[in-house]
Amino acid sequence: MPQRGRVGVADGAFAPGHIGELTRIVPFEMVDEVLAETKAVQRRVRLLPARVTVYLLLAGALFAGLGYRQVFDRMCAGLTGPAPARPSGSALRQARQRLGAAPVKALFDLVRGPAPTTAAQARWRGLLVVAVDGTLLPVPDSPANLDVFAKQRCHGGAGGYPQVRLAALVACGTRTVIGAVFGPATIGELEYAGRLADDLRAGMLLLGDRNFAAAGLLNHMAATGTHLLVRCKSARRLPPVAHCRDGSFLARLGALTVRVIDAEIGIVTSKGTRTGHYRLLTTLTDPSTHPARELVRLYHERWEIETAYAELKSTVLGGRVLRARTPEGVEQEVWALLVAYQALRTAMTDATDSVPGADPDRAGFTVALSAARDQLVLAAGVAADTVIDLVGTVGRHVLAQLLPGRRVRTKDRIVKRAISKYNARGPAIDRATYKATISINMPATDP
Repeated sequence: MPQRGRVGVADGAFAPGHIGELTRIVPFEMVDEVLAETKAVQRRVRLLPARVTVYLLLAGALFAGLGYRQVFDRMCAGLTGPAPARPSGSALRQARQRLGAAPVKALFDLVRGPAPTTAAQARWRGLLVVAVDGTLLPVPDSPANLDVFAKQRCHGGAGGYPQVRLAALVACGTRTVIGAVFGPATIGELEYAGRLADDLRAGMLLLGDRNFAAAGLLNHMAATGTHLLVRCKSARRLPPVAHCRDGSFLARLGALTVRVIDAEIGIVTSKGTRTGHYRLLTTLTDPSTHPARELVRLYHERWEIETAYAELKSTVLGGRVLRARTPEGVEQEVWALLVAYQALRTAMTDATDSVPGADPDRAGFTVALSAARDQLVLAAGVAADTVIDLVGTVGRHVLAQLLPGRRVRTKDRIVKRAISKYNARGPAIDRATYKATISINMPATDP
């Protein structure tokens, strides 16, 4: 293995292979291990060794708005000594093709999982709170991609870009990714969610929206030993088999016994009062150990996975289409995007964990991404010093700019940025901040 130079990066042709301070989370040894396991190590050292190509893909995820030649320039900008030869666009493309997707997927398998944290927000009554959901990522409409990925149907025809459907399992407290699957958007969310069952464990509490309340899927997921808290349609017919003293009742979904919790949630502001009815299904059937009112409040944590997707699609990608023009390249790029996101989220969790009682929600993702990009350009913090610094420069930026405590959500989800500038949805959006009071009303308790 090439020795690290005085500036903390590798020597020679391996020198550009880094992602700044995030290299501590995805170190050389880890990358070399997955390359060896997937038999992707180069037979001879070229201008772009396999390790450098892996880091190029991760750096490309951090600089989604740049071409790979520009990304390579940034990986070399902070290096000392003779400047590495600048590869052509064709050389970069061939290096990515030689590498394939398998090493990047194997790398994700090593870094995925809930980030270790002492934050109380990560657990509820001893259970790790996680959420499942899906989203869509647009890909270039090249002939190769169109053979695999379909365009979205609209107004009787297909329009826009072909899309990849991504489904993930996210730890709500830290927004780190526990598992992910993706493929053509013609396959539905429930099919992809079922594939994530292997990542569920006893000791977890899984949150899901109404789309995931299918009886077959819930039985499949509950068989892993994880507990469930899933919303379903308010009008869904669920004959009670027993009543609980807190107003909830037990019902059967196939072989699964669930507790049904009905609640009316009201939000009062100076603009008026809004109410909505929620029906939740949970496998936590004992109301004395898992009170219904607490479960209703806890369900709001499901929004953490929506925020994670917003960070990926709006902050990291900036709303852009992925680069890859082949299905193999798309797979490689999505895995790299997830690895880079996981590295950022891990660094953020390490930072907030260094402050007792700090809520990981207050760590600014944009702050962390900007600091990580700067460290990459400077080739700084690649190798740890003799004194271990778990917070690092990225973490210090995060702690210096902690976000305020989260405000109560008072609005429905709407499209704030219209797809068409000629047909904006919700033209009179009220962006004022109101002090809100939330009330939860439960059904009358049985005598």
